Amino acid sequence: MDDALVPGRLSVPSLSALAAFEAAARHGSFTRAAEELNLTQGAVSRQVAHLEKVLGVSLFERVKKRVSLTAAGAAYAAEIRDGLSRLAAATVSAMAFRGAAGVLNLATLPTFGTRWLIPRLPRFIEAHPGITINFTTRLVPFDFAREQVDAAVHFGGASWPGARLHRLMGEEVVPVAAPSLLMRAGIAEPADMLRVPLLQQSTRPRAWANWLEQQGLAPERALMGPRFEQFAMIAQAAVAGLGLAIVPRFLVEEELRSGSLVIPIDRPVTGKDGYYLVYPEEKANLPTVVAFRDWLLGECAPTS
Repeated sequence: MDDALVPGRLSVPSLSALAAFEAAARHGSFTRAAEELNLTQGAVSRQVAHLEKVLGVSLFERVKKRVSLTAAGAAYAAEIRDGLSRLAAATVSAMAFRGAAGVLNLATLPTFGTRWLIPRLPRFIEAHPGITINFTTRLVPFDFAREQVDAAVHFGGASWPGARLHRLMGEEVVPVAAPSLLMRAGIAEPADMLRVPLLQQSTRPRAWANWLEQQGLAPERALMGPRFEQFAMIAQAAVAGLGLAIVPRFLVEEELRSGSLVIPIDRPVTGKDGYYLVYPEEKANLPTVVAFRDWLLGECAPTS
């Protein structure tokens, strides 16, 4: 049997052959790949040659003592590198189950995670002390099949193919600014806001336009102003007096309490979009997902 293949229904190259190829592709050298893998240069060369025989394509061009990837080799290397990274991540996740009730890999919006979710997380840990939550950040929907993620907190509409969604909450969007900026600019009514920079959130390009239109103002200047990727950065920019920000009220509660930000004109705007807990259908009964879902929905339930 060809030792570059593993038995099974699919002819898949062995992990050792793939690791040798990936290292050689990354270094552009069989010698450096051998040093990394603690093998001889000849062993790496044989693994790669055997892999080329199995695939039926040349992965490297060999000129004297130098090697370079062919077009097929470059494309294959990118896919193999991604696959090996996912295998490594899956292995670490599996090891985390030792002595624990389970692991939940959660993707969340960065500011929602830091400003709202994490401060409430001690209550979840108290109720489920054996569950470990690993956090990653995502700003837009993604393919669960290609990510080591069990669930995600998403802002937008109730649409995510192949997944279940639970609405957590809507949001009230309000303008905020540093008190010093308001004093300098003399803001007393919505039209006065157009005299100062409007801080922009890159994933919410129409936020200012929607607010201005609801105040009866033309939105021509709604897109003019410095852009920021995260609400936390916009909030800090507003605290520094760089301009007016339009943000969800609940994400700047701390700044509003301390007085570092104020709402010059308290006319909130609400939209149809909201925050959702999302997870793939095949993980709907995963104990860690069920535990987190039930707790999070309880945290978001309206209080009487």
